[in-house]
Amino acid sequence: MPNSVFWCNKRVMITGHTGFKGSWLSLWLQSMGADVTGYALQPACEPNLFTLCGLEQTMCSITGDIGDKESLLQAIRDTKPEVIFHMAAQPLVRYSYLNPVETFSVNVLGTVNLLDAVRIALDEGIHIKALLNVTTDKCYENREWLWGYREIDRLGGLDPYSSSKACSELVTSSFRNSYFNPKLYASHGLSVATARAGNVIGGGDWSEDRIVPDGMRALLSGNRLRIRNPAATRPWQHVLEPLQGYLLLAERMVEQGAEFAEAWNFGPLEEGTRSVEWLVRTIGSCWGEDKYYELEEGNHPHEAFNLKLDSSKAREKLGWQPNWKVEKAVEKTVEWYRYYQEQADMKKVCLDQLAEYSLTGAEKQGGSG
Repeated sequence: MPNSVFWCNKRVMITGHTGFKGSWLSLWLQSMGADVTGYALQPACEPNLFTLCGLEQTMCSITGDIGDKESLLQAIRDTKPEVIFHMAAQPLVRYSYLNPVETFSVNVLGTVNLLDAVRIALDEGIHIKALLNVTTDKCYENREWLWGYREIDRLGGLDPYSSSKACSELVTSSFRNSYFNPKLYASHGLSVATARAGNVIGGGDWSEDRIVPDGMRALLSGNRLRIRNPAATRPWQHVLEPLQGYLLLAERMVEQGAEFAEAWNFGPLEEGTRSVEWLVRTIGSCWGEDKYYELEEGNHPHEAFNLKLDSSKAREKLGWQPNWKVEKAVEKTVEWYRYYQEQADMKKVCLDQLAEYSLTGAEKQGGSG
């Protein structure tokens, strides 16, 4: 599990902190005493986890566009982060078909802007020690294999979103080789890595065109959920699983530098790869409503059918492991939305789930030791 002593008073910047994963990461870092700065646009939807948890009042939240390099550079100059998590992105496959220029601009040029701003900041004497670019499992050239993709497998992507994330990986590799070369680590002191996670689920995701938030909206409103590809499989995992990996990786990047300046997968165990229909059915069962979905007829844009990750490198080199089985991940996700329906204190709900997750991880580590 992440080391709270390491993160206490650490200056951290998160791009995209107002998003689903960014909000959870901000909350986790704050709970460990980190000095967190966020750089992002205002939340993209209402409701949203960022607002529900009151994060704007508890961190330095800068409203800015990842496409504005000068504004981004000034934010780095002002806050002097030691660690940067790059999570600002256009994250939706179907949206990317309708808005390819925006998708490539945000996901590719946004990454270029951040890396170039970091290059300039280093030249100005700002000591950034680790930069982690969070991409996706969809950055791989999907061959519909039955086995998991490894970090050394070929990048690609048929749809604009997947392709843009593969491009973001290539941009990161180019900047790492050109300006932050691990062989020259002693001269620049920056470790640059990328992280590829599976399909995350968890409380507080309200994005359009995602299976869990769409399903929860249907259950909360009494409407029907329409699913496109019920037999498609995905590596489902609770949002805290990859976030744990990002934190562990960043710790190693700061402490050991060049050795960890690589690409890393953070996917669930084999049992976490389940079909879309399994997930929808399990959500309904946890909620107490089994017949709330139906198949959406018609032709739809291409999406990968089979997809899973091989995360053995992260398990072996970082000691990272998933703490919750996929059934538990669904249970905690549905629990969160049930509390939301009851108008509970959602920040407390998040912190309670984070504490439960951390306790499970500590018990696992104790058992394995």
